[in-house]
Amino acid sequence: MKHGARLALTLVVTWFILDRVGFNVQELQAMEIGSMRPHALGFAASVTLLLMMYFVSAAIWGRIVVDLGGPSIPTARAVRLFMIANLGRYIPGKVWQIAGLAALAKGQGVPAATATGAAVLGQGLAVAAAGSIGLGALLTGSEALRQAGIVGGVLVVVGICLIAIPSVFERGVALWFRLARTDPPESLGSAHGIRWFIFYLMNWMGYALSFWLLVTSFGMPVPLIPTASAFAAAYVLGYLMIFAPAGLGVREGFLVAFLTPHVGIVNAGAISVVHRIWITGVEVVPAGVFWLMHLRETPTDKRQGAAPNE
Repeated sequence: MKHGARLALTLVVTWFILDRVGFNVQELQAMEIGSMRPHALGFAASVTLLLMMYFVSAAIWGRIVVDLGGPSIPTARAVRLFMIANLGRYIPGKVWQIAGLAALAKGQGVPAATATGAAVLGQGLAVAAAGSIGLGALLTGSEALRQAGIVGGVLVVVGICLIAIPSVFERGVALWFRLARTDPPESLGSAHGIRWFIFYLMNWMGYALSFWLLVTSFGMPVPLIPTASAFAAAYVLGYLMIFAPAGLGVREGFLVAFLTPHVGIVNAGAISVVHRIWITGVEVVPAGVFWLMHLRETPTDKRQGAAPNE
């Protein structure tokens, strides 16, 4: 019953967004996704860059674990754990990815509170970074979107200030560790938060660029900033809809809204569908391979590379 309600809510919200931009059954029928053929080199570049950004996200998480006092995880191992845990994003709710990452990291000698804390802090900072990139789609859109962009810009500035203010940042991190009944690392300061945010900002620039490469691979001469930032804005808005697994449907609806002024409503609808296949394939296929590798390892193999003092 609960899953049915979430599905119904996802459909209602998605259709409301599409209806607002005039997407209807006629436009749906006009989409010819099966006949769309991307330029091989451009499409390969978008896939490669997207996958690289997933790996970078994993490396940033590993860096946060170390900054929080946890053991150093080899980058290759961090990538494997992070990609496997990402499969939890396709389960309704936003906790499964974080819980899975904490469980997998435990095999590397990472305390559950540290692994979870790194995942929670990283997710929050990543959403803030994506929101910063996504402002481009709002500020270059319609009047209503520009007004929303101004509000979003204010929120982003406030968030950055909270990260930069040492006392606020340190209290926030300390609160999390108290809730987890673990002593917070003494050396952690707001400089860490600023550094992590910059890492994620660069990371999301790569994500956004990979989407622009995807769109242009289909021969659509779209502007860089509005198109690339549309991907980040749609991600954030889809993420906030906690009832939709991986933002399914809702993210596509917002993409149609953001891209319609640049490519037309039919092409925007087609790209939104292609985008979901693209991002799911790049995320799930490697994660599945990593999961099989993980299952075949012995307990000793799974602990290789963990810190000597774990």
